Amino acid sequence: MILFPAIDIQNGKCVRLVQGDFNQETIYHDSPLEVGKRWKAQGADWLHVVDLDGAKTGSSSNQEAIIELASALQLPIQVGGGIRSIETIETYLTCGIERIILGTAAINDPDLLQQALSTYGDRIAVSVDAKNGKPTIAGWTEDSLTDVSSLVKKLVSAGVQTIIYTDIAKDGMLAGPNFEELQTVQSETGINIIASGGVTSVDDVQKLQKQAYYGAIVGKAIYENETKFEEMMEGLKWQTEKL
Repeated sequence: MILFPAIDIQNGKCVRLVQGDFNQETIYHDSPLEVGKRWKAQGADWLHVVDLDGAKTGSSSNQEAIIELASALQLPIQVGGGIRSIETIETYLTCGIERIILGTAAINDPDLLQQALSTYGDRIAVSVDAKNGKPTIAGWTEDSLTDVSSLVKKLVSAGVQTIIYTDIAKDGMLAGPNFEELQTVQSETGINIIASGGVTSVDDVQKLQKQAYYGAIVGKAIYENETKFEEMMEGLKWQTEKL
């Protein structure tokens, strides 16, 4: 299982929100690049980067900083937030980004999703962000008109191979993931599922690994305790050897 440290960027800075609330922002560092260097030094194999301004407005305003991360760190990076055109996808992928995450566009613009999948295949992932069992869009500020199960089945039918599933109620709360919903999504798809929201402890990470998830994203837990990511990586390694 891949453990993805999250770098959320707003106004050029590394921040964390609580349950996606833009009014509950904590700034952790002025430089996303310095944060990326920290996680790489602690053993990160990938980074999960979100342009929060882009997610809210649909404009990739932090694109330059994100491309700098990929260039300077030489780590595979998956990027989401405000990516709503094939041109933006092409720019990122030709500038060193490994995987693109579509969210709002995957729901509102199925033609774009199909074009992206046809051109780039498994380098395209989709973020399913749910609140009270309903997918949200526009940086978690609007409810969509479908339900999680229907959306997930539609994405699989379209050819999506990787889904990032976030329970918004768990995000930033340090209370553990929603294992029940994650298992429902995993059982309905049979594709790569990345768990997001509430991943807090080494036990959480090891439980997700035992349940054969492709990946897990960690955010607030590692920002509140800077040794936590290294501990999680060690826990993964130990369990891998045990299994």
